[in-house]
Amino acid sequence: MSASTSAPLHTPAGLWDLGHLRPRTDIAVPGDTIPAVFWNAVERRNDAVWMRQKELGIWRTWTWRQTAEAVQEIAAGLLALGFARGECASILSNTVVEWVLCDLAVLSCNGVANGIYPTDAASQVHYLCEDSRTTLLFVEDDEQLDKALEVRERLPLLRRIVVFDMEGLRDLDDPGVMSLDALRALGRGHLQAHPQAVRERVDGCRPEDLAILIYTSGTTGKPKGAMHSHHGLVYTMRGYNTLVAQDERDERMCFLPLCHVAERMGGEYFAMYTGSVLNFVENPETVPENVREIAPTVFTAVPRVWEKFYSGVMIALKEASGVQQAAYAWAIGVGRQIADKVLAGEPVDAGLKFRFRLARWLVLDNVRKLIGIHRARFLVTGAAPISPELVRWYLSLGVPMLEVWGMTESCGASTGVPAARIKPGSIGPAAGYNEVRIDPASGEILVRGPNVFMGYLNQPEKTAETIDAEGWLHTGDVGQMEEDGYFRITDRMKDIIITAGGKNITPSEWENELKFSPYVTDAVVIGDAKPYLTVIIMIDQENVEKFAQDHDVPFSNYASLTRAQAVQDLIQGEIDRVNARFARVEQIKRFFLLDTQLSAEDEELTPTMKLKRKLVQTKYAAQIEAMYRS
Repeated sequence: MSASTSAPLHTPAGLWDLGHLRPRTDIAVPGDTIPAVFWNAVERRNDAVWMRQKELGIWRTWTWRQTAEAVQEIAAGLLALGFARGECASILSNTVVEWVLCDLAVLSCNGVANGIYPTDAASQVHYLCEDSRTTLLFVEDDEQLDKALEVRERLPLLRRIVVFDMEGLRDLDDPGVMSLDALRALGRGHLQAHPQAVRERVDGCRPEDLAILIYTSGTTGKPKGAMHSHHGLVYTMRGYNTLVAQDERDERMCFLPLCHVAERMGGEYFAMYTGSVLNFVENPETVPENVREIAPTVFTAVPRVWEKFYSGVMIALKEASGVQQAAYAWAIGVGRQIADKVLAGEPVDAGLKFRFRLARWLVLDNVRKLIGIHRARFLVTGAAPISPELVRWYLSLGVPMLEVWGMTESCGASTGVPAARIKPGSIGPAAGYNEVRIDPASGEILVRGPNVFMGYLNQPEKTAETIDAEGWLHTGDVGQMEEDGYFRITDRMKDIIITAGGKNITPSEWENELKFSPYVTDAVVIGDAKPYLTVIIMIDQENVEKFAQDHDVPFSNYASLTRAQAVQDLIQGEIDRVNARFARVEQIKRFFLLDTQLSAEDEELTPTMKLKRKLVQTKYAAQIEAMYRS
């Protein structure tokens, strides 16, 4: 690794210059398996920088050559430990460079790589390792090691645990635990005796071989291990470049969990294929600061991140002077005029272009810098629905936001909004590499193509329920296709609410509107077989606390904050705002604020920080019933 004080900058493309966004159908790097693509990319790019990670305030770079050296040593170390073809190794860690190194090393050994969320409890680590038949477990640090040691005796197949960061473990004396540095040293010795060992494994890897497991979040039961072959991964990875092209000029931020399909495919593997630079954040809490340093040219995130950025701007605006607020109102108004023209496919006259350049110079460029998207060619949102108004807001800043839709079982994106024709509220047309259609009987969205997964590990009956005899993947999402071929999600099949009056309600539409509020993090609408709709709300702690402090609202802890009358009134105001957009029968009559501060470790949240609808409804049944008592 080499060190530098900051991530380098380069000049982004013009605001509406879409030339660098056009799809590419050529093969950027050859190879029929993930390790083949990686090693071909190393040979091609050599001393170019691929990854950066901030450590102790310094950005440290990894060239392709340095990455290859580490991957080869780790892979050789695994071979020295007897790691066999087809065996599974799991990675229990936050999103760090070592995650990528170990993933590529396992795949270079023709093994199976599985990721485990760092927020998972010891019991979940046990289940995932047992179900995947994990023989070697990589862990990030002493915190993750504790989980592994707690369940090790119940994992007879687990032969070795490898630790990335040994700080606090220097006196550890356990023959079943070793450091990543020790594994690399073991690998160097193995390579001296067997210099072609890793290359032989790479060459022996076949496209049809199982490559990775991605476990579903388990919102409706035990997590299921979705199996993806090398062929499916490489096919989809190439396909991503036909949605929006990327190359060595691009800078990406790597911060979502790598055990989730979004960052694994859209981050690690797609960057490996295109040569885009991966910048790793220091930790999940430093994302807002790190994004301003990195200033990515391509930025993929979940709606919760985009909502948080928007909330931060709105809160900062409330503290601004009257002149600054007026300047913002004028500038964003000009931006909306531009956005409306772009969305309608209409030409922009010279006068409006001039006003927009002035609006950017005076205000909007500063807003973009405040977020860290001032170099972004485009933004990508996925993994959950997003408010159309939020898409319009980012577009008004001059940054296209493209919504993609897919799932773990489809290897990520199956549809995508093209940059040249954005439609807020739409997930775009089907990606060229797969088929997408609507089931005429149920309205369910179906997907078919080589990107569809191999099935669920150890659960053939669940696989048969998900992939029908004709190869169509049943996604569980309900939607519709418009005349222009664009798709819209209307809801999850199991989430559609039918009120006691027989009215069909789509809760996600209501929830997305409410999450546009800077004071709301998530919401779950209730009303199935009920006389009216109610909602459970998780407030945005930081913004609501600031509201309370600014308005002299007394509170002693999180629970008292949610119970304060001023906060209740604040949220009621947000509900009233959204209610005004819906018919009376679709309006929310009552609400309940979760009075527990939730984190990814809590059972109510998925690892991607979404409220689990069914669990929330069960756990808070008493509070829900109280909302229906007169």
